[in-house]
Amino acid sequence: MNKAFSVSMCVYGKDDPTWFRDAVDSVLGQTVKAQEIVLVVDGPVPEALDREIVRCEQTAEFCVIRLPENVGHGEARRTGLSHCRFPLVALMDADDLCEPDRFEKQLAVFEKDPTLSIVGGNIAEFIDDPQTVVGRREVPQEHTAICEYLKTRCPFNQMTVMFRRDDVEEAGGYLDWYCDEDYYLWVRMFLKNKRFANLPDILVRVRVGADMYKRRGGWKYFKSEAKLQRFMRKQRVIGFPTYVVNVTKRFLLQVMMPNAVRGWVFRKFARTNGENEL
Repeated sequence: MNKAFSVSMCVYGKDDPTWFRDAVDSVLGQTVKAQEIVLVVDGPVPEALDREIVRCEQTAEFCVIRLPENVGHGEARRTGLSHCRFPLVALMDADDLCEPDRFEKQLAVFEKDPTLSIVGGNIAEFIDDPQTVVGRREVPQEHTAICEYLKTRCPFNQMTVMFRRDDVEEAGGYLDWYCDEDYYLWVRMFLKNKRFANLPDILVRVRVGADMYKRRGGWKYFKSEAKLQRFMRKQRVIGFPTYVVNVTKRFLLQVMMPNAVRGWVFRKFARTNGENEL
């Protein structure tokens, strides 16, 4: 198998410069190196962050695309993919940390099963110290289980995925969908009968905090999720009973619960315990 692959990243004005530098270093420090790293700068950025972006521009692996205005996550992801030269593309966020052998493990799965379109994995969540894990989001590993899980929750941790660019583009690629552009894409790939897998390993360490739970609540977020559930019902991914249950759960969690309670529910029911260090 040709192990040439691209990494696609996006950064915007509110990203922390130090966290961004650490994320970039975790990509550069892999046991198997990417042939290119496509970085989309989504609109104007502060001076401190721009210095880190300039550092990337001076690194041979990087292709930096600067957008004059902020276009949003979905369109920025779409722009990044359009500039990737290799068939396999790994996504990475601007404030998380890849495990050093992340890409090596994912490439091995693609080599073993060339019918796969996406290979993701689990995440470990931390607040300040990457070695002190406060939670883990574990997702199903096998294709059939992933497809069943997709009917109720997002089946991939987006910052962990490596996928075949052509299969993503066949499903329409990234499209804007408030806070759910990734879930929307996975559903459309499911409708195209693409094959999925997740590794049982932690592939990325993810920064979390109170702001994460704020982003997962409120009317705007609920309306986006409810609209996606309607799309899934219309496309016969789910039936009416599942649609009602899914929307009701999201209304209670995202609209009725205050942030503190929502955070407790996520940690209690949507995450495994993170008391032990990894």
